[in-house]
Amino acid sequence: MITTRDIAEHLQLSVSTVGRALADDHRISEQTKFRVRQAAAEMGYVANRAARMMRGAASNVVGLVIPDIRNSFYSTIAHELSKDMETQGFQLILSETDDDRMVELRHLRELSASRVAGIIIVPTARPHGESGKLLQAIPHVQLLRKHSSLGSQWFGVDDFEALRQATTHLVEQGHTRIGYVGGSAELPTGAERLKGFRSALSEGNLPSRASRIELGPPSSVEHGRQAVRRLLTGRSAPTAIALGSIQLTLGTLEELHRMGVRVPGDLSVVGFGDEPGFSWWGPGLTTIGLPIQAVAAGCGLWLMRRLSTKPDDDTPYTSVSPGALIVRGSTAPPANVRRPVRRKGS
Repeated sequence: MITTRDIAEHLQLSVSTVGRALADDHRISEQTKFRVRQAAAEMGYVANRAARMMRGAASNVVGLVIPDIRNSFYSTIAHELSKDMETQGFQLILSETDDDRMVELRHLRELSASRVAGIIIVPTARPHGESGKLLQAIPHVQLLRKHSSLGSQWFGVDDFEALRQATTHLVEQGHTRIGYVGGSAELPTGAERLKGFRSALSEGNLPSRASRIELGPPSSVEHGRQAVRRLLTGRSAPTAIALGSIQLTLGTLEELHRMGVRVPGDLSVVGFGDEPGFSWWGPGLTTIGLPIQAVAAGCGLWLMRRLSTKPDDDTPYTSVSPGALIVRGSTAPPANVRRPVRRKGS
């Protein structure tokens, strides 16, 4: 690694002169600054940020802690935050937890040791106690999910209303047997979406036995596949299903195609999120569109403003954005006589 000493030897200057030139010190002539910067660029010099911070310089690095970058929710968030941070002179670094609280803790320890300027976190279901203590010393904000032990600043979507809208649409279509494939109720998002689903059934005067519920990892495409197979077995199979995450929606759609289920002839489906392919999947997927980019941008800008004004301000702040039902061709009233689920080759 090239150091200021290497540059000094190359230019036959003192190390202190090189350091001051790189720091744009007014005591160094413009000609010397130019020579030093040119040599630094040619030799591949990179400033030691840790050393600069020890001398009192502020960090321009923000950590993003998410469960899984393969989930388009989180990749969209990372992309939007990275762009917004760059315009404000900050750099985003990414940590994946795979929804494991010990992995989450390890990443938070490393980010704390690196003295990042701030952290944006999508927390696990039950964060370790030490995670909350670490975050107390770092400006941070929770995104999509929230946990009381990690503070009271949060940006998210109205998960309850999203699933209430989706399920109400199916109830209004005349469905009385409705299934739900969602994320674990241990997660705050999963719990709110499940409440929204059940609330719509109650508002439609449908008994609890009218529903069949499959809960599991929200980021698992495979859980979506297995869950819909289980839902469609037996005589009480639903005539419609609502879905509670993008990955579960992808898995469900793949499995319905593999099984040869006619949508909406055999089964009406309301998805979650609006991936580019959802509009042309089969008859077009009726789904809940979510303002993920806007939520991410709002979260990033809020943190940037906090870092530039009151970095120690712990005033509670909540921003909740609504989803919107997008009606396409995957939902319809149930047939008068329930047709059996058709499978390819049968």
